[in-house]
Amino acid sequence: MPEICRLIGIRDWIYLDSVERERTPQPAMTLGIQSHVSGLSLSNTVELLEDLGVDRYRKAVHGRVQKADLQPEPGRSPNQIVLDEMEIQINDQQFWRYAAADPATNDLLQVRLFSTTTIALTEIFLRELRDKHDVETTEFLVDRAKHLQTVLQRAGLRFQLCRTGNRNAVERIFRELKRRTSSFSNCFSHVEPDSAESWLQAFARWHNAPN
Repeated sequence: MPEICRLIGIRDWIYLDSVERERTPQPAMTLGIQSHVSGLSLSNTVELLEDLGVDRYRKAVHGRVQKADLQPEPGRSPNQIVLDEMEIQINDQQFWRYAAADPATNDLLQVRLFSTTTIALTEIFLRELRDKHDVETTEFLVDRAKHLQTVLQRAGLRFQLCRTGNRNAVERIFRELKRRTSSFSNCFSHVEPDSAESWLQAFARWHNAPN
């Protein structure tokens, strides 16, 4: 399909090895993933693919995003990391979105969803962040959430309270994460938390890519 090939652009951040082979051409699959993750609704993504001669359903597009298992790439060594948590709603349930961002690049380093917020869950988030990135000499910027400070102190990591400056610079990313999570819930009825988390991680991968 030459029409699809002309629309490929930069999609090196989408790896489809984990996606089972099907009749949809790989360029169309990557186009569908990128379009939906970057903000296009499921219905509009399906219409876009149909315009290119690819007949797919909303469920198929959603499934591709899930199967691609896209996450922020590991291996960063940031000087600072902004930690943030926010209560969000998925369907009629409340969850907590944890996120870590590099204020020097505005890249998202880690995104997770938890059913509540506790010291134990915060420790899980921090442990996963340390496994993925070199943060032993990183300075963490946190708000007044006491459990964030407690967990960082227990881990022997540097942190400071910060509500302006470098922390302010990445607040728009966190607000966008909240907005997009609400949009995700509106797009998919009966969405599961694991699916929402996978979508958010895919969004983070897209956000960090050179689009």
